[in-house]
Amino acid sequence: MQNPKVSLIYSESMSSYSLRAGHVQQPIRVRYAYELMDAYGLIRRDAATLVAPKTASDLELAVYHTEQYIEAVKRFSDNPSSPNPEAFGFHPSGDTPAFENMYKTCCEITGGSIVGAELILSDASERVFSPGGGWHHAMSNKASGFCVFNDPVMAIHKFLEAGLRVAYVDIDAHHGDGVQDAFYGSDRVLTISLHENGQYLFPGTGFSHETGVGQGGNYSVNVPLAPYSGDSVYMWAFQEIVPPVIQHFAPDVIVTQLGLDSHAYDPITHLNLSVQGFGEIVKQFKDMKYPWLALGGGGYDIWAVARGWALAFGVMNDWELPDAIPSEYAHKYGVSNLRDDLSTFPEVTGELVDFTWEAAHLTVEQLKQHLSNVLA
Repeated sequence: MQNPKVSLIYSESMSSYSLRAGHVQQPIRVRYAYELMDAYGLIRRDAATLVAPKTASDLELAVYHTEQYIEAVKRFSDNPSSPNPEAFGFHPSGDTPAFENMYKTCCEITGGSIVGAELILSDASERVFSPGGGWHHAMSNKASGFCVFNDPVMAIHKFLEAGLRVAYVDIDAHHGDGVQDAFYGSDRVLTISLHENGQYLFPGTGFSHETGVGQGGNYSVNVPLAPYSGDSVYMWAFQEIVPPVIQHFAPDVIVTQLGLDSHAYDPITHLNLSVQGFGEIVKQFKDMKYPWLALGGGGYDIWAVARGWALAFGVMNDWELPDAIPSEYAHKYGVSNLRDDLSTFPEVTGELVDFTWEAAHLTVEQLKQHLSNVLA
């Protein structure tokens, strides 16, 4: 059986910027993931190709973002202390500060996701991973949740321009609100988001009753999960909803946001996934056998992210990576195993486990009622 054509989008620019000293979003995690993929030999395989991002143009940004907002990003990039940043979602001491060279950096990150779509459209690749992307919170006229330009939206638009139907699945711990907003009235893009319930976590949206409007009715699917939901709960909810909804929609291509802030050690969220549990979800996408563009996303335990994204790229290459991390990388960074030792995880037992399962069952039941024509 011939190996699939797989590409990785990466350049140092994806990991060399800084939002602010001490900010929880550390772009270095992308480089650590890339180095681990390379240590395993994934990038040197005959079927895999390393591709540099391009710089997205203002015309490409304008398929979603307003001209006023694009110009504001340029202005704050040149001078992060320019007046009135809050009007565009920037907060110097908050989640999303303006930072030096922001426009150039974010255009390259967005360009990486666009290149990924172009590789699939040209049949140069069947599966593409751009770990620097996945900035799913940015709105058309403002930054939000560490995100400046919404690269998933721009990549999806490339597929739409080619006449394709797109299924977007977001497994970040935070609801993919910006992508949902962009296509909430469209029947050409199915958006699915599995995330920690918005009652407990930013952005406070993504409830099961949010199913789209107009022509987009029933094309937005949200699976909010209770805090401390672990691998078993997450996989059960995923399998109950995602495969049948995608099968019914019958897309031409899938786009996935592979945020790993759902990990048990993530410092700002409350889900309880392991790296291997995350990997099992990624395998579900591979088994759907559609052309596949995967993007990065959240994840603030940098070693969980590096290990998880390396494991994901292994899945995309049809390669089950050994658990022992290659010695040179292990010695350099002090990380020895790809998968988690579950005995070290926070203990979730008794009533708390029952709570996560009851919440998942309630969410799935609500979705089956909302989407009865799809999930009959």
